Amino acid sequence: MFEKKDILSNDFQSVTNTQKAQILMDALPNIKKYSGKIIVVKYGGNAMLNEDLRKSVMGDIVLLKLIGVKVVLVHGGGPHIQEILNKIGVESKFIDGLRVTDAETMKVVQMVLAGQVNKDLVNLIGTSGGQAIGLCGLDDQMIKVRKQSDELGFVGKITSVDVSIIKDNLDKGYIPVIATIGTDTKGQAYNINADTAAAEIAGALNAECMLSMTNIDGVLRDKDDPESLITDITLEQADELKKSGIIAGGMIPKVQCCTDAIQAGVKRVFILNGTVPHAILIELLTEEGLGTMFVGHYFVAK
Repeated sequence: MFEKKDILSNDFQSVTNTQKAQILMDALPNIKKYSGKIIVVKYGGNAMLNEDLRKSVMGDIVLLKLIGVKVVLVHGGGPHIQEILNKIGVESKFIDGLRVTDAETMKVVQMVLAGQVNKDLVNLIGTSGGQAIGLCGLDDQMIKVRKQSDELGFVGKITSVDVSIIKDNLDKGYIPVIATIGTDTKGQAYNINADTAAAEIAGALNAECMLSMTNIDGVLRDKDDPESLITDITLEQADELKKSGIIAGGMIPKVQCCTDAIQAGVKRVFILNGTVPHAILIELLTEEGLGTMFVGHYFVAK
């Protein structure tokens, strides 16, 4: 059986060729399940800051592409934006986890997300053996938004997503790498929450699954006990967990994006720890998995 410990083990290099062949054979059912299907990976947080982890994530994405999976990478870049804002002396403010974005901050957001971060990821996929193309929500007016609130400034609430440019590049064999910036009807650029954007894009693509990479293991029944990970959650259970206070604080918007994606037609949504090497492969290609999976109903198999 192809298990999580096989990838995480430091002794993996000592595995015999026969054992490696068996690992591949054990992964075959999951390879068949996802081959030819679209998956959306939301990428951000600490996994973007560590160079080894970034290489691991991009390597996983390239491998999935090589076995026939159509991968769309949607990324944030909060730490990178914060670094530049600190350097130029612009104070950051947040409301309910969303960055208050005035005109000056929006210029930095656009420069960093659609420029530095996006092109660094495209380049890293290229050096990992894949073909990627950098996009943002402004391209072909892919992501249309309206202002979410006056107090948040240029933070957008998505009104529509046109995925034709994404599908076109998938058909050409590219891995679309999408920076989460949108535009209103007047052409004003807006900052968009990356989890929200990924959920909307995954729904519009009718994706097989979405993976939300964060720096936590998933939904915990006890936030102080990593062994209390809840591996499978239906929409009904997610509602109950919120009412009981188990899903609280910063987990609420993350879980809401997962449930939004399911309601938009995505079959499975995963929250997984992006700081674990090869987290994507562990989640998709092993029976054990890694994080928390959201589904509409119990009968959806992992």
